[in-house]
Amino acid sequence: MLLISVLALVALAKGVQAQDAMTFRLGSTGQCAGPCPEVITAEGEIADRTPGDFVNFVRGNSPGGNPNAVIFINSPGGKVVAAMELGKIFRRMGVSAVVGRPEPRLDGGPIRFSGASCFSACVYALMGAKTRVIPRQSRVGLHRMFAYESGADSGDVAGDRRRRFDDGRVAGVLERYSAMMGVSPGLVHAAEHGSFDGLRILTPSEIAKWRLGSPKL
Repeated sequence: MLLISVLALVALAKGVQAQDAMTFRLGSTGQCAGPCPEVITAEGEIADRTPGDFVNFVRGNSPGGNPNAVIFINSPGGKVVAAMELGKIFRRMGVSAVVGRPEPRLDGGPIRFSGASCFSACVYALMGAKTRVIPRQSRVGLHRMFAYESGADSGDVAGDRRRRFDDGRVAGVLERYSAMMGVSPGLVHAAEHGSFDGLRILTPSEIAKWRLGSPKL
């Protein structure tokens, strides 16, 4: 199907080195007044296999599927379709997402976290979370989607001349997806009408305007 092949567009932040496919780890929030939510750390690039990897991780580590799970995410981006699929899984599981890196305390106190990044396709995965938290010290950013022409090396700076940008069809899919997730389609529109090369870091006012998240739970 033509649309699916087009949806294989990459959204990886320009200037960010490709990383290993996203991995998941289980943690704890420390002391809680009631049942502690599970903490899942998700780091790395969103690959085609990432949605399935996440489902398998949850099944293996939380057979009941804890609806109170909190996902700490740090990612440079990856595959657009996979990111949307991951976002839909987040929504079905009712998880909350925080753009950050958890730092458990040795004394067992409440968890702390440091800033992290959610760039490019990562933002589309983030959209799916029931609650989305973007602390002030973290960064989220988008740029125009593209795919490398067949035979082009995505790690070669000369490959810039061989990029294929979306003709509007994928953007339309993303706008409908974002609306379904409660995020303004204006975010996708702004990303797809921005610079061909630059990564647009969203300001706190833009994050609020497009309903992408809030700085606190």
